Amino acid sequence: MNELAAIEPVDYLIIGHITQDITPSGLVIGGTASYAGLTAKAFGIKVGIVTACRSDLDLHQLDGISIIRKNSPVTSTFENIYTPAGRIQHVHHVANQITLTDIPTTWRNAPVVHLGPIAREISQEIASSFPNSLIGVTPQGWLREWDEEGNVAFCNWPDAESVLTHANIAVMSIEDVRGDEEVVSEFSSIVPILVVTEGARGCRVYWNGDVRNFRPPQENEVDPVGAGDIFATSFFIRYKATRDPWESARFATLVAANSVTRKTIEGVPSPDEVRHFLTEIISGKIP
Repeated sequence: MNELAAIEPVDYLIIGHITQDITPSGLVIGGTASYAGLTAKAFGIKVGIVTACRSDLDLHQLDGISIIRKNSPVTSTFENIYTPAGRIQHVHHVANQITLTDIPTTWRNAPVVHLGPIAREISQEIASSFPNSLIGVTPQGWLREWDEEGNVAFCNWPDAESVLTHANIAVMSIEDVRGDEEVVSEFSSIVPILVVTEGARGCRVYWNGDVRNFRPPQENEVDPVGAGDIFATSFFIRYKATRDPWESARFATLVAANSVTRKTIEGVPSPDEVRHFLTEIISGKIP
């Protein structure tokens, strides 16, 4: 990581909190920004992250990514507990909000901008501030609320239209909205491309009045954390290159399915894996 290099233009800009995640093995780096950043880096493009966290948070795992770090008294900290009934999530700390003034002017024409909040940390004006960029949104952080004990629950997103009207693509999990198909319908009427991921069942893509389902290959799931962020990043980058949402979904499904075979941040793809899956898609081996 070279913070001074952040003044250089980037190809893929991610805005959102880098987190510390509490796991049975101890603290690990996490958050959409971490998973998306490392995934984009595997494509061989220049990646930038604008985040807020403690000044002493160790970010060595994100070496090679330009990071603007807004100092915060705490780092956003989450804990995920998986049960047969689904995921139980707790938030222990939330870092400071990210505003437009935190984003370098040289990054405001990035080809792809990924808005990846995890705890409502992105200020409202940011979505409308990238008129020349492809804007991808992973809205899970706007669909969460938490009580005084940090128990996370689904909540309505009253400002959805003001963000999604500026986006080209939104990718969310059906779990983010607790299976509420009315929310899916609402979002699909606002954003040009909506992708709804459904874990091991794959995803569905809403585009141009059509909806298609994409099923992943069967893999031995070790850890699903970050798979949605890896999927979204792969989709955004492939769509930027092809403008084909169907091909982008096929490709992103392969990358995300592979990611669950490894734990936490180790699930991000390697450059070799990215090239392998691109070859499978381009050669037509994947229908």
